[in-house]
Amino acid sequence: MSGNIVETLLADRAYHIEFNGHLTNHAKHAVVALAGLGSPPHEILAYYENYAQLTTYGYGLEPARTSDLVVTRETWRDFLGKRRGYSALCAFFDAEERRLGLDGVVALYGPHLLTGWIGAFTHATIHLGWGLDAGSRWMAIEGLAYLIFTHVPVHAERAAAHPAAAEDASPQGSLLRIARAWHADPASAQRLQAAQADTRSPDAQAIHPELARSGLQYRIARSAAHGHPLLYALPPWATGDGRSQAPQAEDWEALFEAVTLLYLAFPGDFVVLHLITALHAVETIASRLSPADARAAYQGYWVGALAIALGEKLVPKPSKLEALAAALPGRDEVDSPERADDWRAIVARAVLEEEEHNPKLAYVLQKLWRRSGGRALYRIAAAQFTKTPLLPQSFEQPADNEA
Repeated sequence: MSGNIVETLLADRAYHIEFNGHLTNHAKHAVVALAGLGSPPHEILAYYENYAQLTTYGYGLEPARTSDLVVTRETWRDFLGKRRGYSALCAFFDAEERRLGLDGVVALYGPHLLTGWIGAFTHATIHLGWGLDAGSRWMAIEGLAYLIFTHVPVHAERAAAHPAAAEDASPQGSLLRIARAWHADPASAQRLQAAQADTRSPDAQAIHPELARSGLQYRIARSAAHGHPLLYALPPWATGDGRSQAPQAEDWEALFEAVTLLYLAFPGDFVVLHLITALHAVETIASRLSPADARAAYQGYWVGALAIALGEKLVPKPSKLEALAAALPGRDEVDSPERADDWRAIVARAVLEEEEHNPKLAYVLQKLWRRSGGRALYRIAAAQFTKTPLLPQSFEQPADNEA
């Protein structure tokens, strides 16, 4: 392998974007994270090759597939969420990127594709956002194609400014209000769980059958489709007080703060971890969009993240959230220089992890730590590693594979 190893790996076309049905190929995500954490090229290459041979789920990656389908500017919407024509979608975006440039193609298609950012359990969004973060043209093209391939509607169009959220001063305040309302109304949670168990209604039948093998991805899709009133009351911090202005750095910081607090309420939780790594992707994509589209992406992330959290019953008790917020270091409490040793230990552990979600977590939170001036919150969360979840028995059933 010649040239820059990281660039070469991110441009690799040897493997399909998924394996064993709908499990996402995370190899390139790990490359971006390991490179960002300072791993030497030979270790990154070794990780990539080992992952391709045997992932932490016990399966190897699968060879790239070729589709006979053709995607055009007139037909690409017909492929949304259909899980077919992945290589044809890549070819389409390859041509569109040559016509418009990478920023141009993201600005044109990104707003439409992010309406389904929770598809593939957020990994399509991660693939695009992290490809842009790394400056990889081909990884970004794959991400655009994968967002169409796995599109699951968030239904953020249902959300609007609402008096119930009018007093929320921040995402953290909204999270606390939602936790109070959620735990005060157990019947509402039961209705959402009943919708997730439904497999016969038109909404249920509209979900691609491959996702039924997952359990998790099916529940997320049903949660977003069925909805819940708590998802749709947008507070002033989300709406920008009604202006179509792009979220500013402090807006993204406030959102990261709330999601990181949620992660510390469920330390090491595999699902909430994805809300952190996907938020980094959404922010990166939104920086290529118009102000109005960036605001829509910001709001869409919030609605989708709540749909995942409520659907997976990852809503902490209000008393726990309040206690955590009081106990954890605040915005003005930044790490002293000697805390650099803590980060060295976190990074050293992360790059040794076969479970690639851990170096990804460390990579994103270290970036946040640096840009926030050393907020201790992010260092504390970065040390809470996750484990690869066990696959449900439904994975013993044959996958519904498409080229």
